Amino acid sequence: MSPARIFILDANVFIESAKRYYAFDIAPGFWDALIRHARGGLVRSIDKVKDEIDRGNDDLTTWIGGNFHQWFDSTNQQDVIDAYATVMGWAQSQPQYIPGAKAEFANNADGWLIAFALAKGFTVVTDERYNSDIKRRIPIPNACNGVGVSYLDTFALMRELGVKLSSPA
Repeated sequence: MSPARIFILDANVFIESAKRYYAFDIAPGFWDALIRHARGGLVRSIDKVKDEIDRGNDDLTTWIGGNFHQWFDSTNQQDVIDAYATVMGWAQSQPQYIPGAKAEFANNADGWLIAFALAKGFTVVTDERYNSDIKRRIPIPNACNGVGVSYLDTFALMRELGVKLSSPA
């Protein structure tokens, strides 16, 4: 049996889940599962993702602060910084993306998330989709493919972790 993968969550996993399909009042089991699997060492995120979430100053920010804050790892580690240079080098070398897309990618958490996964051998979880034709932004899956990082979406994560949401009634 192969060792379990460790998953590093993008901001949109938290944000989209809280605002849409796993709202706190509808699917508390989703949030409980994140905590359970974080305690088990399988689910994490990074400081730069937390910074993005904190800007929302909403129920998600409150939940993170009270329940998940300890599972946001620092990107200020030499292996992550080295991997970030690799990710940025890949992004800058891609002629399909407009300069604004490259600048945005360099200034948000996405590149750091991918770099963290690359440095640590983790799997990125994002609800972004691969798009071979896009020019105006660099989707996380495109960059993951470019530097050899595995990724999946929230639903695949839940299936892989065996998360089941059920109603008590």
